Amino acid sequence: MAAIDDLLNFIREDAPFGDVTSETVIPDIECQAIISIEEPAVVAGLEEASALFRYFEVAVKQAVYDGSFVNRGDTLLTLQGPAKKILLVERTALNIIGRMSGIASATRHLVDLVHHVNPACRVSATRKTCPGLRELDKKAVALGGGAPHRMNLSDGILIKDNHLALVSLNDAIIRAKSRSMNRRVEVEVETSGDAVLAAQAGSDVILFDNMDPQQVEESLDALIKHGLRDRVTIELSGGIDADTIREYANLGVDMISVGALTHSVKNIPVHLEIRPIEK
Repeated sequence: MAAIDDLLNFIREDAPFGDVTSETVIPDIECQAIISIEEPAVVAGLEEASALFRYFEVAVKQAVYDGSFVNRGDTLLTLQGPAKKILLVERTALNIIGRMSGIASATRHLVDLVHHVNPACRVSATRKTCPGLRELDKKAVALGGGAPHRMNLSDGILIKDNHLALVSLNDAIIRAKSRSMNRRVEVEVETSGDAVLAAQAGSDVILFDNMDPQQVEESLDALIKHGLRDRVTIELSGGIDADTIREYANLGVDMISVGALTHSVKNIPVHLEIRPIEK
């Protein structure tokens, strides 16, 4: 889970000088509330939302847990505490749950499509996340059954096209291998010839970027011909979506990265209903 200080920054963003509406019109009363979901989804973000409510002295009970599949109308959280505190946290909590559930649900959909044709192939996220939300975005991918991939530029070596515009593929891999004994080296290629060169130079992972299925198949055949296929992990990336992912997975690759999981998020609608506690 994200650190509570990071989560509190979201509250500070939304209420830098307090919730002036609630503080003006709501008396100091205790309330109960429920958060429910408005469409079927793989739910995520409940841990973070619960931590925020509890920080503001609101009692929380989880009806379900992150990673669970829920149906329209299902209750996610029940709350009890000061009305002003519940309303202070409300929108931030709903935003977190809605975004993370959208990512988790989209990931689960792609994972199911892939595993139907290639159970060994993994669906992965990319670094195309909203700045400041990467930890939550990547966690949501994992809750949906995907692989988070690199968390940041410090997390692994991935030699991409802009690196190769400045240094040769062979030199880049040799330098990376010599200075990173404990890290896998991944390199992005766009042709079957470069795939073979990358494997021969010692790359651990080869990323086929923006290749159509025929090009992927030709590149795999070239690696097999040179006895190199079993020495490398093959990852695909570039414009792959729900309509095409099964065709790519069926080629026998090891991982498919989909930037749209985190850069084109469909928010899952959730809402909060509140009522005063009857005395």
